[in-house]
Amino acid sequence: MSAKEIKALVRRLIEEHNKGKAAAMAVIDELCATNIAYHGSGGEEIRGIKDYKQSTSESYNVIPDLHFAIDDIVVEGDKVAVRFTLTGTHKGEFMGHPPTNKKLKEWAIIIYRVVGGKFVEGWERGDTLGLMQQLGLIPAPEKVK
Repeated sequence: MSAKEIKALVRRLIEEHNKGKAAAMAVIDELCATNIAYHGSGGEEIRGIKDYKQSTSESYNVIPDLHFAIDDIVVEGDKVAVRFTLTGTHKGEFMGHPPTNKKLKEWAIIIYRVVGGKFVEGWERGDTLGLMQQLGLIPAPEKVK
């Protein structure tokens, strides 16, 4: 696939996710390999489309109004790096903590490997510490005067 085609694939994935949980589930079936491997920010190792969809579904249970804004896309060979900003409202239990109804904003970077027009592997890193601080689960550092 060309760099232009890979970028279009990423944009399609993100656009569908921004339409909500049902659209996200449908596009995963279309654009992800059945044996997808995903290495998440929290150290989770997801193997297979069923578990990938379960993880995505859980994300929408926690933040039903998830929205992803693409900040950068860079393609090199069969890999594509996507830097994005995630926003939404904490409406579901997260890591054993009840909903706070707080608005969230987190940056993240995912590197996907694409083979035959399908996402086959992904590596994600995001600002988990900042997210936990926004939720009040970890104290934020004091500001320097």
